[in-house]
Amino acid sequence: MAVNLPETPSGAPSDPAARDLPHAQDVPHVQPATGGRAEARRRARGSRGRRTSGPGRKGGPGRRPRPWWIELPVMAAVGLVVALLIKTCLFQVFSIPSGSMENTLRIGDRVGVNKLAPLTGWEPEPGQPVVFKDPGGWLPPQPVDSNPVTNAVSSVLSFVGLVPPKDDNYLVKRVIATGGQTVQCEGSTLSVDGRKVNEPYLHAGDDSCAGLDFGPVKVPSGYVWVEGDHRSDSADSRYHQRGPGGGAVPVGNVVGPVSAVVWPLNHLDWFGWTGR
Repeated sequence: MAVNLPETPSGAPSDPAARDLPHAQDVPHVQPATGGRAEARRRARGSRGRRTSGPGRKGGPGRRPRPWWIELPVMAAVGLVVALLIKTCLFQVFSIPSGSMENTLRIGDRVGVNKLAPLTGWEPEPGQPVVFKDPGGWLPPQPVDSNPVTNAVSSVLSFVGLVPPKDDNYLVKRVIATGGQTVQCEGSTLSVDGRKVNEPYLHAGDDSCAGLDFGPVKVPSGYVWVEGDHRSDSADSRYHQRGPGGGAVPVGNVVGPVSAVVWPLNHLDWFGWTGR
């Protein structure tokens, strides 16, 4: 008996097992894996980098630097402002012009004076080396620079504190007694309020009086009595007893304690925050 089989569609497999397989057009198209999630994250970072580093964007390679003739004055101005702030509130450099404080301080030494100390309640105490402004008549008139260019430059550098004060009418001595105390020197013994003062800082060969007896002198309130460590080479309070304050210096004239020798390098020294 003849059996009529169904016709096979054009292009379809005649094998019955093959008819159970899905047609190629029904299989979804899948790209081969090339790195997975890590690759996707790298691509995303790369695209963000390209977006943020294009020409004209801040921080990118297309940013044009400022010309040197703009950068240099700006840097100089910032440096001067910083130096002025340091000089005004922190430290100021002074030069030692004489041997009156040898050997603690030598001629040509540059010392750093702590200007912050007076702003935080510090007051001079016996034994501390301090810098003070000439109370009047202690120093001869200072020479004037006749060159207008160098005079202007030194004035600016002195104003911001990069070099010692231009007028240089400052002195450095050691505080011996303060307001209300009585100081006296007799023979080779210096005493304050009747007690002998031990002075290990004296220049070799000097004693405390160095041949000049004086006192007793009561230091006025608000003043300090000062003397040099090189007692035989120091025109200090002992030599100005006929001047204002009876030789004592107003505390208001004191710039601050000498904290350190900052130059030359072979004489660097640190005396402490308050110069002790």
